[in-house]
Amino acid sequence: MTGTPQEKIKQCIAMLDHIATDTSVPRNIRRSAEEIRTILSNDNEEMNMKVASGISILNSVTNDPNMPLHTRTLVWNLSSQLESIPIDS
Repeated sequence: MTGTPQEKIKQCIAMLDHIATDTSVPRNIRRSAEEIRTILSNDNEEMNMKVASGISILNSVTNDPNMPLHTRTLVWNLSSQLESIPIDS
């Protein structure tokens, strides 16, 4: 994913929507995806706080042994994309 931080956030939100609506994903992980989506969508929050909060939640769900392999790959990709957003944006 390339582009401005706002474009990356929009792309991440789309991926989170996919996870949140995938019924093969355990409910707790779908809830976490929805929580991250809400955080990233909050225009009143600073970019660095949104990104840090999203990464923190993603790191906690990657340890879930019930996460399907395809979702784990998406989560790692999301984490990588969020980490690529400059903090000073």
